Amino acid sequence: MSSLEKPPLTTTTVKWRFPAVHPEGRKYVAISVGITLLLTIVSNVLFWPMVGLTIWVATFFRDPVRTTPVGDDLIVAPADGLVTMIQRVAIPRELVAELGEAPLMRVSIFMSVFDVHINRTPIAGTIRQVVYISGKFLNADLDKASDENERQHFVVEGRDGRRIGFTQIAGLVARRIVGFAKPGDMVAVGQRVGLIRFGSRVDVYLPDDCVPQVTLGQRSIAGETVIGRVGGVPVHGISQ
Repeated sequence: MSSLEKPPLTTTTVKWRFPAVHPEGRKYVAISVGITLLLTIVSNVLFWPMVGLTIWVATFFRDPVRTTPVGDDLIVAPADGLVTMIQRVAIPRELVAELGEAPLMRVSIFMSVFDVHINRTPIAGTIRQVVYISGKFLNADLDKASDENERQHFVVEGRDGRRIGFTQIAGLVARRIVGFAKPGDMVAVGQRVGLIRFGSRVDVYLPDDCVPQVTLGQRSIAGETVIGRVGGVPVHGISQ
């Protein structure tokens, strides 16, 4: 093909498909289905509410396929949800050894009980640290939840040596943080690394050479939304 010829057009189409239920949630769906079937014998009054609850449980644990943008200068969202905080903060003491002592820009994403709760790694690289800390179950939307709630820290190091820290934080009704990755694991950008049950928050700590690419009140999609860019320019948004 000469330099003047145009590349051939792609004819690939993308079709919507129903999200699968993550294996972590299948047992809860099975329990809900069992209770629902039992209620068909015991009480017709409670049958339909249980049908609704079963649908909600299956929806909560849905695990949709995501198409992740790839680029060495991109940091993608680790969680679905609402961007509630973007601010420079002190580093959690558990992450100081990997990220240093200087304050970093933190992007906080709040996940309601209606959001997808599968969490994904923001960059490709090697998991350097995973630290679980037991704690309280305050409203995950509160700033102090980062220091007081049950949480799990991750640090992933990219091929260029850049390290990104992110934290799963349990919320008011969340009662378990589940991790799928351990130190030493090689991960692709957007790869599933954990989930939180039921309603929670994820904090991402951006290095100084990364600029946030989301605004307060914006909704992020795990594994797809670019929340930071190396050497990028600040973005501004309008709520309307």
